Amino acid sequence: MTETRSSESPSARRSGRVLRRLALVLLVLAATLLAGFALFIAGIQGREAQTKRRVDGIVVLTGGAERIVDATNLLAEGVGKRLLITGVHPETTLSEIVRTVPATREALECCVELGRSALNTRGNAIEAAQWARENRFRSLLVVTSAWHMPRALVELRRTLPDIELVPYPVVPKQAVEAGWEERLANTRLLFVEYVKFLAAYAGVRLWPALTSQLDEPARSATP
Repeated sequence: MTETRSSESPSARRSGRVLRRLALVLLVLAATLLAGFALFIAGIQGREAQTKRRVDGIVVLTGGAERIVDATNLLAEGVGKRLLITGVHPETTLSEIVRTVPATREALECCVELGRSALNTRGNAIEAAQWARENRFRSLLVVTSAWHMPRALVELRRTLPDIELVPYPVVPKQAVEAGWEERLANTRLLFVEYVKFLAAYAGVRLWPALTSQLDEPARSATP
């Protein structure tokens, strides 16, 4: 009776084991990523604005009109002494902003400052840190969209470790019953934001944060 032997060579068997292990590692990574994404969404949905807290200053990160409306209303209500709107376009004026919010010009002219150097969330944090230290603030109310708040707090805590940060997440006003296309778009937006949050948490720095940094490569290349 002849003994049957596997037709696979030792190298083929080793390659098969490597591929199976790689597939297992990728499966674990995907499961971990999805589990983290679920926790990320749960954290956003469970976060509530602390509207009754009084703070030294208010900082709002641009990116949605509702953020600025809420921030200026909070300033008018006396929640904070001053307001920084960070990430403002260089050509945008306070007069243009006043036309888009319910608060009066008189209520804003004394206490609103526009930050124009931030290019992204990290830049917002750097700009806010400089402003808070110049005013010797010990607490800040942070106003931004609910989905953006986790990443904003990561960057702000890195630049302001000694200042109390009070989150004020803004939830966009939209229909309660959303179609599947809108839900898909929102899920895609949240997943992209989740990846950005992980990158911010890990300290990944791929892009300039401030307008002043855009000229640094050119200056360093000049003989």
